[in-house]
Amino acid sequence: MRRVLVGSLLCVAVIAAPRPAAAQGWIIPRPCIMQALPIDDVRPIPVRDCGANIARSRSDVHVELADRVLHYEVEERFINRGGSVGEADYLFPLPNGAAFQDLKLSINGELVSGEMMNAGDARRIYEGIVRARRDPALVEWMGHGLVRARIFPLNPGEEKRVVIRFQSVAPREGDALRIDYFRPGCQPERSGGPLCAEEKSSPSSFVVTYKPSDELGNPYSPTHRLDVADRDGRREVTVRGDARDVTLLIPTRKSSSASIAMLPYAPGNEDGFALITVSPPATRRDETTPRDVTLVLDVSGSMSGRKMEQARAAGKQLLGTLRSSDRFRLIDFASDVHTFRDDFVQATSENVRAATRYFDALEANGGTNIEGALREALRVSSPSGRLPLVLFVTDGEPTIGERSSDGLATIAAPLRRDARIFTFGLGADVNVSLLEQLALDGRGTSQFVRPDESVERMVGVVADRLVDPVLTDVRVHTEGDIKLSRMLPSQASDIFADRDLVLFARYSGHGSARIVVDGKRRGAPVRWESTVNFPDRERDNPFVARLWATQRVGFLSAEKRKNGGNAEVDDEIRSLGERYGIPTEFTSYLVVEPRVAASGGVGRGPMRLMDAVTTAAAPAAAPARDTRFEAAKSAAAQRAVTNASVLDSMSTVASDASGGTRRVDGRTFVLRDGAWTDIRFKPDMQKTSIKPFSKAYFDVLEQLPELRAVFALGDRVIVVGKSSAIELSNSGVSELTPSGLNALAKAW
Repeated sequence: MRRVLVGSLLCVAVIAAPRPAAAQGWIIPRPCIMQALPIDDVRPIPVRDCGANIARSRSDVHVELADRVLHYEVEERFINRGGSVGEADYLFPLPNGAAFQDLKLSINGELVSGEMMNAGDARRIYEGIVRARRDPALVEWMGHGLVRARIFPLNPGEEKRVVIRFQSVAPREGDALRIDYFRPGCQPERSGGPLCAEEKSSPSSFVVTYKPSDELGNPYSPTHRLDVADRDGRREVTVRGDARDVTLLIPTRKSSSASIAMLPYAPGNEDGFALITVSPPATRRDETTPRDVTLVLDVSGSMSGRKMEQARAAGKQLLGTLRSSDRFRLIDFASDVHTFRDDFVQATSENVRAATRYFDALEANGGTNIEGALREALRVSSPSGRLPLVLFVTDGEPTIGERSSDGLATIAAPLRRDARIFTFGLGADVNVSLLEQLALDGRGTSQFVRPDESVERMVGVVADRLVDPVLTDVRVHTEGDIKLSRMLPSQASDIFADRDLVLFARYSGHGSARIVVDGKRRGAPVRWESTVNFPDRERDNPFVARLWATQRVGFLSAEKRKNGGNAEVDDEIRSLGERYGIPTEFTSYLVVEPRVAASGGVGRGPMRLMDAVTTAAAPAAAPARDTRFEAAKSAAAQRAVTNASVLDSMSTVASDASGGTRRVDGRTFVLRDGAWTDIRFKPDMQKTSIKPFSKAYFDVLEQLPELRAVFALGDRVIVVGKSSAIELSNSGVSELTPSGLNALAKAW
């Protein structure tokens, strides 16, 4: 058996990867007694490292896109924070299809060449390390290509740099190029797993660069927020925050057509989930639809002071977004309703200056005549070929004229015609149900602004999004055997320049189908279409299901406030919240048991989310109007969620309060009696128990590779499939017969 010298080994494994991903590497400490071991030696590796403490100190990933080829450069630094010399193995999972002939590994400037390893040897090494170290963190990466290199010696305080370069072809998702980056999770409770404290504190970056052109659209990520900048003829896309499990889409389009991309998630035992993005083609300003913009400002007495100052500033900011082809109206209301002009005026520089002076002269006093303001705002209609937009800002309940939500909505319905209505409620005194209903019926959005938040910023953000309409009255459907259902948003939408339209839907059937986008440009019909594949089974995009469910909860919550609660709506909200880890008024299991037990509440059952939020915010119960306001604000945010990073930031209180909740591939797990348990598990379910890290364990992973991420939770897990459950338990079986394994996979 061939032996190798310490510090001179690089092995590359070529095996089929479950997803086209680059992945951050990790370190496994080696025994303190130096040995020249053969590459296939998988004997147990002691945790003891003679006082060395090797941890990642930095990770930087740069991807250059050129002619559909992705050039990856992954640079990672590791430091010995212990008191003695340390030795470690560096493991790096490689994506499927990477150009290994261009791969080099650099250790402190010395390039080390590699050799190829067959798939069987690579899998055996993975399994051996997992079994020996009992480290589920590695389970998720079994099946990937593998780079394994020895890093030695690492003296106390010394830092070493590892650089890996490789290439791969960017896969397509419809009319978009896809870039993925995945890295293994942290297992703090396991002595052999990655070091979580160092992982969280070490800085990291992920940057994609490419030459911008009319054929490449604006990048979009369903997982993270992005910062995009153009420098020296290059477009630089930087992932904001933790660069873990990144998916990035860059639209490709022809000059006259849009880019249509579809990300599927298909569990296999129910309708699939689809995230559809429509990126408009590059257009000249004279090709966009001119707008008729109406700003309605509440100037009642309660708006005096800071609110009035911010409202004036918001109005001026809106004026700054107007194009010469746009027209505008200004309406202010208190007890009476006043207007800047009786009709729309063209957005000339002279008219904009006059409108600015009009804002400066506004004063706050009197009551709140919402009925009169609505009637005036919707009195003037827009001709075909123009897009009417109404921005309605108020801080109180109506006190004059019609006061009920239903009555005001009934008044607005026939007057609205094609107007899009965007509402802004300032403070908890507003009629949240009315503002929500006006916006949803008017194909707009509702924003709810707390007293400590900026009205100016909120109005400005919305106004900036509504510039240069490219396509209006947009409907999306499929042609073929695939049927879309429960699309969100369900109403016709508008697409604006440099803005993607993001839709979520469920789909039935599988195979190839055409996605068709119908709309209007300046009143004339326009159609875009693209052929995409809707798979029968696809596990690579679990965030799609969770994003769909989040928007669904937001719309159901608004429906409940409009029509009153009923058992069916409540049950669906509760079910979606529990299954996908979404904060709702009914969500149980998200604020988990340890806190209840600590307070002596064993047996009380799960806490409601609203109870937890109220308790965390203040010891006294919040007034009902404050609760309604916060619920409406949360629902509005949920309806607007289009990436997982924003969703995770919204869910912090609910899911991270005690560390007893995990979300994996569209499933939510809670810690029950020491086991990570799928919340859909019922005690009377048929269950197969297998012993972790046994032959049965690895056989199940080979048959059901989608369970890798689930099994990476630990060695005590219960997960639910279509008609049965699988349990990891030390009392489980160590081996399954071929017929038993097939039956398990079929039932799954």
